[in-house]
Amino acid sequence: MDSDPRPAPCSPAPVLRRDLVAAGVGDDELRRLRASGRLVRLRRGAYVGAGDLGPVERHRQTVRAAVRTLSPDAVFSHVSAAATHGIGLWRVPLDRVEVTRNRRSGARTAPSARCHAATLAADEITVVDGVPVTTVPRTVVDLARALPFVVAVAVTDAALHAGAVTADELAAAVARSARRPGTPAARRVLAAADGGADGPGETRSRLLLHSCGLPAPATQQELRDPAGRFLGRVDFWWEQARVAGEFDGRIKYGRRLDPGGDLEEVLWREKLREDAIRAEGVAVVRWVWADLHSAASFAPTVARLHRALDRAA
Repeated sequence: MDSDPRPAPCSPAPVLRRDLVAAGVGDDELRRLRASGRLVRLRRGAYVGAGDLGPVERHRQTVRAAVRTLSPDAVFSHVSAAATHGIGLWRVPLDRVEVTRNRRSGARTAPSARCHAATLAADEITVVDGVPVTTVPRTVVDLARALPFVVAVAVTDAALHAGAVTADELAAAVARSARRPGTPAARRVLAAADGGADGPGETRSRLLLHSCGLPAPATQQELRDPAGRFLGRVDFWWEQARVAGEFDGRIKYGRRLDPGGDLEEVLWREKLREDAIRAEGVAVVRWVWADLHSAASFAPTVARLHRALDRAA
């Protein structure tokens, strides 16, 4: 299933139960507001007005509520910092807010929060919308140390693609974390990351292409005809063979919708784009989310790519 990892547009600011009580809202009225959907519970004692809250936006609002109840030395980190920075998250647990305290010990996990104990330098902390969070380089490296490899690469790709961080900044951040657990894994994640990936489907595709032994393609390649006219941008490109690889995710097409547009028009434009590319002698191989579940499910796509590359050879 395709999923959009980006946070939703901002929702109204969260409100604490103590503020509602101070404003004269009693328990009976609070229950009615929740039952009617006018208030959504974020965590114990914290609510937000009804809105279109996806998982990432809900977590971001939970962080905004938690900042008013946690101790002043708590710096939001890991997934909570990523959500606050607007970094795309995919297959990441969002059930707990995560904070780091600048200390050597005292890490603990509760039902609604996870507290990490680690050294935090002053230049690794920033403030976003009034929330103290780890900087983007520190956040991405913390996640790269802790998350499964493919998930961590997807988060790193998202941060690079959005321009929220540079490869040099990540390299410096991982060098600073040399003695922390998981740093070798973080180095592997950074080595595999590519800011050309426009979403987790393209990250997953690229990693499968590598694991299946295919030559490394260029990513997000612009194609032009002999006169220099722009034909389109393809997800993956094998220059010597003139083979293009395209991952088709439904959200990908949704992102191309103009205000008031419809998906049928977008798909028609996509067909015309591909026709123009094929007319220049380019072989186009497409795949979808269902092909990315495993190396076995991706094998037919790999076979089609091999045939296209072999024909060119």
